[in-house]
Amino acid sequence: MEMQQVEVLGLRLEYRDFPATRSDLPPLVLLHEGLGSVAMWRDFPQKLAAASGARVVVFSRAGYGGSDAYAEPRTPHYMHREGEQMLPAFLAALGIERPLLVGHSDGGSIALICAGAHPELAAGLVVMAPHEFVEEITLAGIRAAREVWQTSDWRDKLGRYHRDPVRVFHDWNDAWLAPEFRDWNIEDYLPRIACPVLALQGEDDEYATMRQIEVIGAVVPGAAVLKLPACGHSPQRDQEAAVLAAIVGFAERLSGSCR
Repeated sequence: MEMQQVEVLGLRLEYRDFPATRSDLPPLVLLHEGLGSVAMWRDFPQKLAAASGARVVVFSRAGYGGSDAYAEPRTPHYMHREGEQMLPAFLAALGIERPLLVGHSDGGSIALICAGAHPELAAGLVVMAPHEFVEEITLAGIRAAREVWQTSDWRDKLGRYHRDPVRVFHDWNDAWLAPEFRDWNIEDYLPRIACPVLALQGEDDEYATMRQIEVIGAVVPGAAVLKLPACGHSPQRDQEAAVLAAIVGFAERLSGSCR
């Protein structure tokens, strides 16, 4: 499918839009992780569209993939900006109402922020390996990623998916390792979420402990938690079939309450 572009708050963002083959499910909007883009989802959006029959939209946030970058440097509040401002504006630009937000890692955190800041916006959330607070295991993984970046051809590999791979890496890596990011926390958004939530995480996640999704299950009313065996930080790759089934089943259950 050909890449499309839309202007959102003065920036051109790339996206792909897989049309629905049934009308009773909410549109699914995919939010990528901290080094991700449309292309880095690979064929997962297409498979999700085929499995569900729902409209599936996937886009690259500002500075990722072929999307325009912000002029100013990243701050520790970058995910707040995405969840509170950019994501609602993107949805409005495409006329998407009451979507099911499907976020991975940073994208999951952005979905939680969006739903907490705008409780009326989403019909539901599926968050895969999201972060609500900073853990030492996360920082250790990000420090290890910096060493790999400095000693390997990772720059060339990321360059296949991003216009500016160096900025993409450092925006993510430097932000998380900055001293002022240690206190980053979005738990205060969770009690304000009014839609159903499914939180997924791999039991072998190298970037987080299970506390991340357990907090969601404890604080968000009616939230469901799914722990996936033999699965690391990318459930959609490590346990693709299980994740597709979980999202489709969640969307099916959601359709009766949101339509």
